[in-house]
Parts: sequence; structure tokens; C-alpha cells
Amino acid sequence: MAGLGKEGISLKPISNHSVVWFLLGAALPTVLLFVLASDRVGEQLSIVSGSWGKYGNGAGGDLPPLSPDAAYAQEQEEKFPGLTQLLPRVAMDDRTVIITSVNEAWTQPGSLLDLYRESFKNGEDTEHLLAHVLVIALDPAGFHRCNVVHPHCYLLEVKTVNLTSATRFMSKEYLEIVWTKLSLQQRILELGYNFLFTDADMLLFRNPFRRITLHADMSVSSDDFSIARAPLDNPINTGLYYVKSTNRTVEMLRYWQAARSRTPGAHDQTVFGNIKHELVEKLKVRIEPLDTSYFGGFCEYHDDFEKISTMHADCCIGVDNKVHDLMDVAADWKRYMSMTLDERKKMSGNLTWTVPVRCRKSINWRKPVHP
Repeated sequence: MAGLGKEGISLKPISNHSVVWFLLGAALPTVLLFVLASDRVGEQLSIVSGSWGKYGNGAGGDLPPLSPDAAYAQEQEEKFPGLTQLLPRVAMDDRTVIITSVNEAWTQPGSLLDLYRESFKNGEDTEHLLAHVLVIALDPAGFHRCNVVHPHCYLLEVKTVNLTSATRFMSKEYLEIVWTKLSLQQRILELGYNFLFTDADMLLFRNPFRRITLHADMSVSSDDFSIARAPLDNPINTGLYYVKSTNRTVEMLRYWQAARSRTPGAHDQTVFGNIKHELVEKLKVRIEPLDTSYFGGFCEYHDDFEKISTMHADCCIGVDNKVHDLMDVAADWKRYMSMTLDERKKMSGNLTWTVPVRCRKSINWRKPVHP
């Protein structure tokens, strides 16, 4: 039946074929988009799958090789595990740490580590520095004892020798101690930290940083200091030295360690004395010896209680001798600190340190002769 017309427009039935072609025409763009999208997804999956095969645990390949710098950093992390995480907890705001090293004998109750720590508590402007001391233990027993008395301890084992008993000066064991510490110090500098190294057979009376010059790359104590000498002509003692973190000082530590082979069986201090002029000339390192008026030792000290910052039990052989004579010196300091200002003024010029008889006898010490 024909449809009714209106205003000249006729309505006719639409055939089934027309509907089919209409639907196909509408669906074709959607189908094409799906196919294209599927192709891109497949491409992306192929890329991701290739990445997994190249870098993952599958059979596609290994990790790309590390750069030389990254490989060195990884090697150092394995050599000094945990050091990178420990240093920020110990360092001062200016990234400076104080370092000392001990073994089992030096950490025994009443021995050198106890005397060392106690001196920070009894000094002028020194107690706060104790929180910034990193104690390097050279054997597991020393590390265990250190952890009992001090918050910041690090185990650096010297596995080639036995350091669990009192170590004789210049013995093979002793030499391994003093040389092993240098590799750790180099790493500390590389990580961007300055350090003040002190032997554990030392007492602090005043803040040593107040007497250390900032213009030098390295400030180091002396056995026998005279202002009349050229600075580097003063005998160096590596029982105390401050080093700033610079490219020059990192290279200095490398050079120092490499020079060990020139003098087999030598102390690090002897080797440093042999190469100090080379360090200045070749590496342009600025080295400044420290006046014994402020940084004294049993080799040479001054009876001026108003100036003294540290006292080192150098020129001494034997832990028992060091402990005995350092205890005398610590008692002298306590007496001085107990005096009023008026009493100190009255006693000025008459105050003297107890002579370290046992230590000086152990090496047949003779008084230095100054120019």
C-alpha cells in the first residue's frame, strides 16, 4: 500500500539491503580504528617485552655496563659498607668528622679509648665535639667494646694480621693499622667530608678547631716545632692532622699510599715526611705544621695551661706506659680546671705538667734542640 503523501514528499518502504549497507558504512571507521590501535598496542607490547628481555631476569640479555665512576663507587661501597650512610649522622654542619682508630687492647676498660672520650667531657668547649667522633675499630672485639661506650663506631677489619693484643710500636701489626686507616680517610674525602684525625692516645683540653688554620689543605702536628724554621722543616707527626675535602687532598692520600712501596716497612709518618715537599710541588697541596704550644705531645710540650689544646702520648712505646702518663696529665688538667681565675693568675708561670717519665724512658727521650 502506497503511503500517504504530504506537501509533495512521498514515504516509501526501505529495503533490507539498504539497511545492511547503511550499517556497514557506519561501522567501517570504527573497525579501522580498532585495527590500527591494536597494531600500536602490539608494537608497544613488543617494545616492553624486548625491554624485559634485555634488562630483566629473563634470557633476553644483561644489564648495561656501569660507567667507570659508578663502578668505582660500587667497589668502594663494597669495601666500606655502610660508611656512606654513617657519615651524615656523625658529621658537623660543615661536613667535618673527627676520626680515631682503636683495636681491642685500646678499648679495654680504663684504657686509651676511655681516657680519650673522658677528655672531651673535661675540656673547654669540647664536650659537644664527642658526638662528632667516629671511632674506627680494627677488629671485631674492639668494635664490640666501642659500641658499649660510644654511639658512632665503624668496623674496618685488618684481616691479614692479628690485632687483638697490645700491638708493639713499628711491628708488622702496628704498620698495618696505620696504613689501613689511610684508605678509609681517602674515601671519606671522596664523599665530600673534611676530617680531623687523632690517635686514640691523646687528650683534648680545648676545641682544636680554634687553632687550625682554614687556608691550608692539611694542618698536621709536629714532634718539635720552631717558628724560626721554614714550615715544612719542622718534623711532622701524623698523630693529629686536619684535612679539607678537595681534589688536591684526595690525590694527596692516593700519592701518600702509593709511596709506601718506596720504603718497605716504614711508618706512614716516615713516608709522609719523605714526600711532603713532593706533595707541595707536584700536587700544590698547602700543608701547615701546628705549634706544640697548642698541640703538645710527650716529644715536646710547653707548661702553658692557657694555650694547650691537645696532648699526645707520642715518643712512647707500650700501651701501659701511655695510659699511666696520660692519666697523670689528665689529673694535672683537672686540678687546673678546678682553680678560680685568681688562683690561676697567682700560679701563672709555676704550673707544670707531670713529666711523662715512663714514656720518655721507653724511648730514651732527649730534649729537642731548637735553632
